[in-house]
Amino acid sequence: MNIKLLKQFLALAETLHFGRASDECHISISALSRNIRHLEDELGVPLFNRDNRTVALTQEGQKFLKYARDTSSQWNLIRHELTDNADQLSGEISLYGSVTASYSFLYELLRRFRIAYPGIEIKLRTGDPEHAIAHVLDGKEDLSIAARPANLPRGLAFKPIATSPLLFIAPLEQQVPNVPTTSPTAAEEWASIPMILSESGVSRARVDEWFRQRDIAPRIYAQVTGNEAIVSMVSLGFGIGVVPKIVLDNSPLKDRIRVLDVTPELEPYDIGLFTLKKNLKNPLVDAFWSLM
Repeated sequence: MNIKLLKQFLALAETLHFGRASDECHISISALSRNIRHLEDELGVPLFNRDNRTVALTQEGQKFLKYARDTSSQWNLIRHELTDNADQLSGEISLYGSVTASYSFLYELLRRFRIAYPGIEIKLRTGDPEHAIAHVLDGKEDLSIAARPANLPRGLAFKPIATSPLLFIAPLEQQVPNVPTTSPTAAEEWASIPMILSESGVSRARVDEWFRQRDIAPRIYAQVTGNEAIVSMVSLGFGIGVVPKIVLDNSPLKDRIRVLDVTPELEPYDIGLFTLKKNLKNPLVDAFWSLM
């Protein structure tokens, strides 16, 4: 089976959008559609349900997706093994991280990696950091940057990059009476303050535990995806939030935010690189991993 055809299938399966997938593969939409039809004819089953507005994997497409990912990974491995000069690595790896990770870590990492391995192409995708580990576990990405959870899923490798404190933040100026600009002292005060928190993830688990230990039932004003959105809502005076310091340091709104002096402090979290342990057998992934 043509490896380029598999990569075109993977691009469409991951974007579920013919326009974006065709741009990623550097072919026309009509050529991509024709190639996918050819693949479906060869397999004898439909891989996608599509209409004028949506594209979705069929049940058969979901099964074929795992095969395509495994085959693409094995192709990179065998191509390297057959190369005479092991120093000249070439191929492609995918990396997922938040916008903040891109600002904070990836510029320097990618700069060093490009100098050391000019033949390796990196496909960088950004999004909610809470999805970073799932993207690696599901095989969507080779590597990701995120906060380390309390318990690592089986088969996952982690390499630390930095540690970031978790901060309680408030608006610089009081705009709503029940949103203070100084640290509350009593449990009753905390319980009355609107809180803006992450929907899930490491920071949410830490702040939930902080409130639980103090027997406080927080008043949740909003649960959002993405720490950048928390900073934005807090700067507008909607409530008090909790974000990693690294997010606040890179936010264009940091001058509108006040960091609250809260004791005891929230437990900081470790930020690092994730991949499947089996992915480290891939010389391209191992090259990036070893450069850390």
